[in-house]
Amino acid sequence: MKVILINGSPKPKGCTYTALSRVAESLEKNGVEAEIIHIGANVTSGCMGCGYCRSAGKCVNDKDCLNSLLDKIKSADGYVFGTPVHYASASGAITAFLDRLFYSSGSALAYKPGAVICTCRRGGATATFDQLNKYFTINNMPIVSSNYWNMAHGNTPEEIVQDKEGMQIMNILGKNMAWLIKCIEAGKSDGVPAPEQDAKVYTNFIR
Repeated sequence: MKVILINGSPKPKGCTYTALSRVAESLEKNGVEAEIIHIGANVTSGCMGCGYCRSAGKCVNDKDCLNSLLDKIKSADGYVFGTPVHYASASGAITAFLDRLFYSSGSALAYKPGAVICTCRRGGATATFDQLNKYFTINNMPIVSSNYWNMAHGNTPEEIVQDKEGMQIMNILGKNMAWLIKCIEAGKSDGVPAPEQDAKVYTNFIR
């Protein structure tokens, strides 16, 4: 069992990495392998809406990190997407990355647990948290929670660690993620399949 944690900060070892590291540590303590991948400085563009991925199963943009990570991401059992708060929303890098990931490979992530963590100096974390959770709720993915919204506050990694409540949130999130993955695995072993997906119904509001 393995969880991929995506660091969407432009800083590879900054505040977001510090919070993700606590989640990863908790996952490992609870018997689930964890790998943090930094993508924050390696995304060159957002989705262009070209439709190439519908038939190819990968993004038309082969110049950044997304396509090279698809196999690893698809094979994981759960996901944690981490971002700093930029203007009360997620970083441009992780937004572009997730748009393209879910368009090209969303079906491979369906029915696997997902979680978001946000770090900020002061405000904007709840808006960011809401923004990124929408990727899960449009894609048949269980959302993993903690004992508060998944956020930590600080302007430096050292300050993030001083946020004792934030660090507890990350620790509990890792435990809850490990527990849910084990529950899903136990269900599979007992012959409980994932729900059969219905054909998507599209309704436009303008007739």
